[in-house]
Amino acid sequence: MRRLALAVAVACFVTVAATDLTVLARSVTATATGVEYVQAHEVANGGFAEPGGSPSPELTAWAVLGLRAAGGGAGSSALSYLVAHEGDLTDVTDIELAAIAETVLGRRPDRLLTRIRAASRPSGRIGPGVNSTTWGVLALRQAREKPPRAAIRYLVRAQRRSGGWGWSPGGAPDSNDTAAAIQALRAIGIRGAPIRRGLVYLRRLHNRDGGFELTPGHGSDSQSTAWAIQAFLAAGKPVPRGAFGYLHRMRRSDGSYRYSARYATTPVWVTAQVLPALARRAFPLKASLAMPTSGRASSARASV
Repeated sequence: MRRLALAVAVACFVTVAATDLTVLARSVTATATGVEYVQAHEVANGGFAEPGGSPSPELTAWAVLGLRAAGGGAGSSALSYLVAHEGDLTDVTDIELAAIAETVLGRRPDRLLTRIRAASRPSGRIGPGVNSTTWGVLALRQAREKPPRAAIRYLVRAQRRSGGWGWSPGGAPDSNDTAAAIQALRAIGIRGAPIRRGLVYLRRLHNRDGGFELTPGHGSDSQSTAWAIQAFLAAGKPVPRGAFGYLHRMRRSDGSYRYSARYATTPVWVTAQVLPALARRAFPLKASLAMPTSGRASSARASV
């Protein structure tokens, strides 16, 4: 009897281990092809563009974060492009996103960080709303700075009764803003009820197909699924079953990812946001490059 029980236990262990290895192998392959797809859409001036489109600093920042999270190359040309277009950024969230991208590329974005600090309000809000405060916290933590305590209090108070966070104060919560807020709070060491409640909210948006949806009834999509995966990783909790499988089913033959089973749109942006989840990395990313103390770009300015 004991031998039988031992044999069953060993068989179960081998089956689970084989399943985990299969999932891991699929993730490695998917990540590699996704990296290649995003890299193929860097243009001559260092920016990234959607097929048939023009480059933008916002998409370039997302491409940088996706590539760096997945261990892919995105270096001096992309950094030069971002630095050259800092003055084009007007929305606080875009400024914060670019600051994070420049930081993971090894540059301290002093001008952008100054603009982020200037957007802080006495209430703790950074910029116009909850989303901009979330990304302000992430940008400061990526640059190894401590966010204002008032910003942390603001973000905790912004959590809705459902456990989720929305884009703006009092706005309806959604999976993407909730996942980003969880990552921001975990980045500053927050644990306990806010994180538990946020994860409970996300689980309610987990569908039978394994994916997560933006809001109830919206249907699963790749970006919401990737954001949810990152939130669970940041919280140190198991990723809900089927989430990675959903992403694998959204992968196209060229290495890009569909937005959903029904739609395939903005493939560079979608793929860039999926890559950190596939690589099992949450924000802020652990920069692999030492951050220079100088605010100057380490490479020549891109031609635009």
